[in-house]
Order: sequence, then structure tokens, then C-alpha cells
Amino acid sequence: MTTSSTRSEAEAGTAAVAGQDASAPLTSELGEHHAILAGDRASAWMGIAVESVSDGHATITMSLRQEMLNGFGIAHGGMVFAFADSAFALACNPPEGSEDTITVATGVDINFLKPGIPGRLLTAVADRRQQSGRSGIYDVRVLQSLLEGGTEVIAEFRGRSRTIPAR
Repeated sequence: MTTSSTRSEAEAGTAAVAGQDASAPLTSELGEHHAILAGDRASAWMGIAVESVSDGHATITMSLRQEMLNGFGIAHGGMVFAFADSAFALACNPPEGSEDTITVATGVDINFLKPGIPGRLLTAVADRRQQSGRSGIYDVRVLQSLLEGGTEVIAEFRGRSRTIPAR
């Protein structure tokens, strides 16, 4: 399953919900792309757009806004981590969802390689590297757009997953 999500500023402004950034996609719209996004207010607040999702893979984008910066005026590490973690979750879980199981993180590592610059478009690309029974390993590359075109890697994230019974 491959999907794309784009919104005009007018649509975003009229569709905002209380406590959610007016330019962010609504959780109901995100849920059209992946079942776990239907109630994911954090991903909606971050303004995540789903570019593609399939079994063991996800690509998402997000613009780096002012409220996502640290005291140095660059991307807060927690925001970059949360963005990569959202891509990881999408790659770990089936797009249509499951009533029986969910796949969650058992541990992650992130390496920050370059600062995230305000106003840049970030892209997270998550891919399954290994699956054995209920455990998996996923890599997520976080890239940012460059003014002269192209992208550069700003972080590498490795996630370990475990599939457990749904509550």
C-alpha cells in the first residue's frame, strides 16, 4: 500500500481541532494512511505527512517549525527522535491494523549527525532489517532538505521491536 497526503493551507486552517496546530493534518486524515495514526495526536501535532507505507517500510515528512527548536535555534533532539519513532511505528505495524496484536519498541538508539535547520523539510525513511518471530530490527534515516536541492542525513535511528497481544 502506497499513499500520499497533501493539504492546502486553507484546508488545514478550517480543519484544525482544539489544541492542534492549524497546519497539521487531522488524526482522522492520518488514519486513512495507517490504522495506528487514527488517534495519534502527537504525529498530527508534528504535522507529519505519510508519503508511503507498506509492510516493513514507511516514509514520512514534516516541516521543522519554530516550536520544535531548542535553545540553540536548531531542531530539539526529542523532536527528531519523535519523528523517527513515528516512522518506526508505521513500518512495524500493518497499515490496516490488527485487532489481535500491536508491535512496540523494546529499545532504540539514535545518532545525531547534523543539526536540523528551522523551516527545512524533514523526511524519515524506515525499513525493516530483520524479523525473527515476534522480534524485529528497523533502521530509520532522518534527512533534511538542502537549500540548493537534495537532502542530507541528520540522524540515524535503530529500533528493536516486539509484537505483543493487543489490549
